[in-house]
Amino acid sequence: MNLPQETRYRAYSDWSKEEIAKINENVNQSPWHASYHIEPRTGLLNDPNGFSFFNGKYNLFYQNWPFGAAHGLKEWIHTESDDLVHFYVTGAELRPDTEHDSHGAYSGSAYEVDGKLFLFYTGNVRDKKWIRDTLQIGAWMDKDHNITKCENILIHKPADVTEHFRDPQIFNYKGQLYTIVGAQNLEKSGFIKVYKATDNNVETWEEVGNLDFGSTGSEYMIECPNLLFVDEKPVIIYCPQGLDKSELNYDNIYPNTFKICQSFDTENIKLVGASEIQNLDYGFEAYATQGFNTPDGRTLIVSWIGLPDIDYPTDKYNYQGAMSLVKELSIKDGKLYQYPVEAITSLRASSEQFTAKAETNNTYELELTFPPNQKSELLLFSDSKGNGLSLIVDTKEGKIILDRSKAGIQYATDFGTIRECSIDTKETTANIFVDNSIIEIFINKGEKVFTSRVFPENHQNGIQIKSGEPTGKYFELKYQNGSKIN
Repeated sequence: MNLPQETRYRAYSDWSKEEIAKINENVNQSPWHASYHIEPRTGLLNDPNGFSFFNGKYNLFYQNWPFGAAHGLKEWIHTESDDLVHFYVTGAELRPDTEHDSHGAYSGSAYEVDGKLFLFYTGNVRDKKWIRDTLQIGAWMDKDHNITKCENILIHKPADVTEHFRDPQIFNYKGQLYTIVGAQNLEKSGFIKVYKATDNNVETWEEVGNLDFGSTGSEYMIECPNLLFVDEKPVIIYCPQGLDKSELNYDNIYPNTFKICQSFDTENIKLVGASEIQNLDYGFEAYATQGFNTPDGRTLIVSWIGLPDIDYPTDKYNYQGAMSLVKELSIKDGKLYQYPVEAITSLRASSEQFTAKAETNNTYELELTFPPNQKSELLLFSDSKGNGLSLIVDTKEGKIILDRSKAGIQYATDFGTIRECSIDTKETTANIFVDNSIIEIFINKGEKVFTSRVFPENHQNGIQIKSGEPTGKYFELKYQNGSKIN
């Protein structure tokens, strides 16, 4: 949504109660609200921030401009969960209200230190000529959700980067706290800066170098870098904007990617044995993935179901964006798997054998098996006229094809209407989660993932079996106790 700069950077206190009430009323008119995914109360939701474990709960913030479906004066909205499925807004907000974040509290991460949650984020600051400075700054949240900001800038923009320097991710590696920050060098190529906390004091950081992870630098910016550890193997997840398509085949405006590595050499600031760059998600919408290593040894991630610089059908209702399901990472036979946490099964309200359906409530899970040597096609969000989201699982040719050219309201068609990936030619499974305007597809329990939005029109809520003989279960999903996420 295109809004004037003066609207997008208008102070929160300048919005009247009447204006806010009108925005809320418009948001409530949308037919596409999610049931069991996090979406904004109002306005734009984009990057997941501060994903962490603190005070006995999982904490997840989302970046938000609350006054419309546009990128404006950003804040963080805090949610927490006991099970990584049911998230609740606490009322805590990281507002852009100091000289160090005057034009937005941009993305960052969180880590528990001495009984408080340290929030490490990018402060966006602009001068009267609208020249940007990006500052890596911090705040503390206590167990009562009170937030207090650090007085000092924790990392100033170094001399070898442009204004594009953001998204600090803090992590512990062998007892030492590090942070990595996405950056653009003076030659307009993307790279990643690495810092360590002096004496593990998170308010004092020193640069240790630029991360060597086998990047060619063909991207013009690296956003949202995350260094995670799966079975002690480093996995680097990042968004290389402008990546040369000769390096990776992708169709979205910007890709969300990863590399599996063998070790982290802290002396030479190198990820040793980095794999080829790979797509983290093959669907139409997944970006700014953030993860962390939990105290109980798991590696969890969550993504923004959306993309920068794209208009969405919900924009007219003054909101945009959602969070993916929380997924756990594992490595099997050298492949990265991502699959929803076990507690997702708590949403299953009923179960029946899978068959075609003229009508559903568009909030369900399919757990399907596709036989080998067969081309199967399902039509989801379907209507009686043959419109719908086409999912082809071809175990004969070894392909998954997702086609939304006839699914609901069309948008972002400049980037194509088909997404696909290759699979082995053998029996294939798919767990498909549908949530009104969201679909997440996990092939072979997370070997390949497709995350997308579909905005169905009236009566587009059926399931058709166009070809093949898939078998399995249909589960109606219901957010327990009827509670809204936010």
